[in-house]
Amino acid sequence: MITTKNKTEHNLSNYDKVRASFSWENVTLELSGLPDRKGLNIAHEAVDRHAKSHSKNVVALRFIHKDRSFSDFTYSDLQQQSSKFANVLQKLGIQKGERVFALAGRIPELYIAALGTLKSTAVFCPLFSVFGPEPILQRLKKGEVTVLLTTSSLFEKKVKQLIDQLPSLHYVILSDAVEHISDKILSYSKLMEQANTEFIIPETNPEDLALLHFTSGTTGMPKGALHVHNTVLTHYITGKYVLDFHEGDVFWCTADPGWVTGTSYGIIAPLVNGVTSIIDEEEFDAVRWYSLLEEHKVNVWYTAPTAIRRLMRMDIKPLENYNLENLRIILSVGEPLHAEAVIWGEKTFGFPILDNWWQTETGGIMIANYPSMKVKPGSMGKPLPGLEVAIAEVKDNQIQILSEPNLQGHLVLKKGFPSLFRGYLHEEERYNKCFIGEWYLSGDLAKKDADGYFWFIGRADDIIKTSGHMVGPFEVESTLMRHSMVAEAAVIGKPEPLIGELVKAFVVLKNGSIPNEETKMNIMGFARKELGPAVAPKEIEFVENIPKTRSGKILRRLLKARELGLPEGDISTLEQI
Repeated sequence: MITTKNKTEHNLSNYDKVRASFSWENVTLELSGLPDRKGLNIAHEAVDRHAKSHSKNVVALRFIHKDRSFSDFTYSDLQQQSSKFANVLQKLGIQKGERVFALAGRIPELYIAALGTLKSTAVFCPLFSVFGPEPILQRLKKGEVTVLLTTSSLFEKKVKQLIDQLPSLHYVILSDAVEHISDKILSYSKLMEQANTEFIIPETNPEDLALLHFTSGTTGMPKGALHVHNTVLTHYITGKYVLDFHEGDVFWCTADPGWVTGTSYGIIAPLVNGVTSIIDEEEFDAVRWYSLLEEHKVNVWYTAPTAIRRLMRMDIKPLENYNLENLRIILSVGEPLHAEAVIWGEKTFGFPILDNWWQTETGGIMIANYPSMKVKPGSMGKPLPGLEVAIAEVKDNQIQILSEPNLQGHLVLKKGFPSLFRGYLHEEERYNKCFIGEWYLSGDLAKKDADGYFWFIGRADDIIKTSGHMVGPFEVESTLMRHSMVAEAAVIGKPEPLIGELVKAFVVLKNGSIPNEETKMNIMGFARKELGPAVAPKEIEFVENIPKTRSGKILRRLLKARELGLPEGDISTLEQI
């Protein structure tokens, strides 16, 4: 175990004590609710209540442009701008529950539109700006888009040819158009010019729909997960306990706003907790990122395993070249973080990188390594207070909770927490299959040790059946990552009649390592020694990169499809290397 850096008193200083007395009703009391008991609205908790407090002049969002100049929006600014957008939607006749989509990069208009949409009680749905026309069409059609916010460039390249196939699309709002182009293609600035800065949020039931997130599609076509305004309770409490936000903090979530993390933790959680978020318009650049951490005095940094793995491969010593004295917490989400990356954080920054686990369907962080708690490298951590998480055996639509430690089984969560999704859009049967009684089936396999820490095994769909053994790819990948020449690894099962499946590893070597037969045998021998001959890879293939989603998840199904010459399926969220 290793301990985390402690620059301030943690919000969750005694996990067991808080867990024992925790209630979601008490969390509700920490938020203000809409005036006159008119319910609970995410945008009110994220913006308006701060704009009416001593925090009104605190910078809420700082947008860093490509040339490193930046634009600031205080909580007061954000209240006015999001109210304007809510008035725009109201004037356009957009009704409660109708879907407002955004297809754009990290631009202010997207964030303002998200908050204004939530104020208006319409449903906000972000899309990846790197999507091609076909995945855009699929999502807009399935989501029954009413309004789409995008840029002129993206509209011309990717959307214009789709208009005739989208009967529900009433308006396209272009973030950078100076004038309205037609009755349907409108200028954001023109609409906002004419809008009032005052908006009274209508009565909002906590169970009213608020967000539509399409999954990143690691196992097939994406699904549309529906979330309600009550989800804000999870955004708030995970910001408080997991991200450990304190007044005056500067926070940086590097996730694209088209991914659920980019909304839940790139927009909502930091705003609900009243801190400052920095948002960089540029994509990954190690030197730029380190210098931004220094320049903007970032305290809490939330990023993806993809970025961490890239940083690990570079010969940069950040503490020698940059002043990062303000940085006290680094967190990661997407693909589970290998123990080597956690330890690398300890060596490189003086404190470990904290991994956490959640899904699009859970709406927020569910299991985490907390700043106040000892870290077991490679572990998912412990459940958020207010959650009941267990390991279960699932068979014939029956569920049996496993109480003994270190038994492998399905990771399940008991219903009743506020951010659990309320449905898959237009797929009720698929949604119902996610539950057995009171338990949500995550689709992941894990185990829980005697200290209550959870350990990820793999997606149930990814488990490799070889010679009577059930092998989790993550376990093999984690072991391979400990080899001195391995930078990244991904593991699949390859059909083999005699043993069912053989374990095949795709390996990215570190700079300077030679991809030859000697290196292959060296790595294979190491794996056999560490894992045993039944579990270790029987085949190793050296590759330049591992296919991943932009959220950092390894696309093992894509590797398997390519290996077996099968259709690749949906690759719309594939990271562009």
